[in-house]
Amino acid sequence: MTTFHADSSITRTFWRYAIPSIAAMVVSGLYQIIDGIFVGHYIGFEGLAGINMAWPAICILGAIGVMVGMGTGSVMSIYRGENKLEKTKVALTTGFWLLAILSIIAISCIVLLAKDILLAQGAEGQNFAYAMDYINVLMFGGFFTACATALPMLVRNDESPNVATFLLVIGALINIVLDYVFIGVMGLGLSGAALATLMAQACVTVLGIGYFFTQRSSIQITLQEVLFSWNKAKQSLSLGASALVMYLYGSFVVAMHNALMMYYGSATTVGAYAIVGYLFMLYYLLAQGIAEGAQPPISYYFGARENKKVYQIFKIALKWVIITGIGWVTILNISPELTTALFTNGDKALIAETIVGIRYHLFAMFLDGMIVLITIYFLSVNEGKKAMVISISNIVIQLPFLLILPKWFGIDGVWLAMPVSNIALIICIAPMVWNHLKTQKIIKPLPLTSTSVMSH
Repeated sequence: MTTFHADSSITRTFWRYAIPSIAAMVVSGLYQIIDGIFVGHYIGFEGLAGINMAWPAICILGAIGVMVGMGTGSVMSIYRGENKLEKTKVALTTGFWLLAILSIIAISCIVLLAKDILLAQGAEGQNFAYAMDYINVLMFGGFFTACATALPMLVRNDESPNVATFLLVIGALINIVLDYVFIGVMGLGLSGAALATLMAQACVTVLGIGYFFTQRSSIQITLQEVLFSWNKAKQSLSLGASALVMYLYGSFVVAMHNALMMYYGSATTVGAYAIVGYLFMLYYLLAQGIAEGAQPPISYYFGARENKKVYQIFKIALKWVIITGIGWVTILNISPELTTALFTNGDKALIAETIVGIRYHLFAMFLDGMIVLITIYFLSVNEGKKAMVISISNIVIQLPFLLILPKWFGIDGVWLAMPVSNIALIICIAPMVWNHLKTQKIIKPLPLTSTSVMSH
């Protein structure tokens, strides 16, 4: 029985999916944040620099999980909106096969390219050794990394947002305990951090796949129904490709920043960038949770041709992405020392560098939330090409700022490149979503005497 009742409150429907999605995304982010806290306290800035430099290589696996999770999840919700249960099942099981196949390909790429990726970022000495320790453990469990990213999204699209959140909470708790054991007690360094993460992800994978074979699942499958469809695979990959590019873009930007931080600064600067990244992640994951929470109802209402409700869900999500972004920026600027202290054992140079990063790098981060929401909106309404254009534009617009601003302003220019490029990008893509809403008759064109449809 579907949860999208015709007479249910749109706001209640949104929050029913958004709250578990937000919780799931924030909890999933704890994998990296908890690693950062333990590494910062037990290893120091070299460890933080190492884990930050390892991320662009490992994130290939997470990118696959996001692509399959978002693409297959969108296909599932659209078919559910059309009351096509068998096609929903085939879409899901095809997603399982894609996770297995693409994980093998990704692991092969990491084995071949890991050292080159680290050297390109300026990794050297101890931070290079730490980064390789982290990569060497995680890449051999790549299937679990991809699945732990994708499965909560698939479960959420099966009308079970609370189960999706539960999976991630279990994973995060296991990660916390094992981080303490492997890093704090056994002194395994970044190998211990990676091992803790991998074991937590394996638990999420087993529980997540097992869920779809139980009666809790509204599309309960059997082993005989684990089929693969090329058409469903192409549909999922087409819709999820923009999410893949967006995720890989994030890792590419991290790698670019790491290289520039090492060139214009030092390993301490890269450590500060890692801490700023963790603080940014808390908002970005919240914003992504809001956007992904909006995705199932938007896809469902789009499939059911209830266009007015599509717009209402999008408008609520947009409001909260902006409010939470501005709120977090305010908190960080009021008490930067307090938030920075989570990740360091009192290193004054590291704290000073981190505060500079908070001031310059994060002042416009609510725009990142708007960009991810608009991207997921297009994905949700079967407009994968538009979502891809935004993801590619995100890279194309940011590169010139990363190349030019540091030459003018040194390390401050590196910190400023992302927010300045986001301002430029949002000016370009805001009209895209507005025009789509109008052309799909999701909203009415503005009458000459009206000031704004958004005010109604």
